[in-house]
Amino acid sequence: MINNTSLENLIEAHEDFPKKDILFRDVLPILRNPEIFSSLIQEMSELEICKAADAILAVDARGFLFGSSLALKSFKPLVVARKPDKLPGEIITNNYSLEYGTNSLSIQKDSIKDYKSFLIVDDLLATGGTVESVSKLLYSQDKKITGLSIVIELSELNGREKFNFPVISRITY
Repeated sequence: MINNTSLENLIEAHEDFPKKDILFRDVLPILRNPEIFSSLIQEMSELEICKAADAILAVDARGFLFGSSLALKSFKPLVVARKPDKLPGEIITNNYSLEYGTNSLSIQKDSIKDYKSFLIVDDLLATGGTVESVSKLLYSQDKKITGLSIVIELSELNGREKFNFPVISRITY
């Protein structure tokens, strides 16, 4: 198990990014430390919410980094939720708000048809708008969510309160 100090020391804070009055917590330095990154993915793969899922659903874009590694480690299929105009074929889409704007996410309908339950993976949970959007897409197709696995949670924004499934974060600010 990674000690919290080692992991927290890798996370960088950037003030006024992507806009004024936002403190951006950057997880990308974790990827530059293979030992800690590997240990983090190992820990995520051992979570019951991962074991119970048929597939991993990774959220655009940093969620892809953790989700794809987790899918490989846990030997589970990877499904992606992408931002607008990035996926071909028949898609399902949902619009959402975040702490600094609005956006939408889409999933290829065929990518989820063979699976019943999903673990949602992202880098960070803030207001919960992104994950709420993904969960609405899955629920609209009668799918189950085993939980949300994230690296960082910004607890003062109360994002986890929007969900009726387990939320497991590695670092909480």
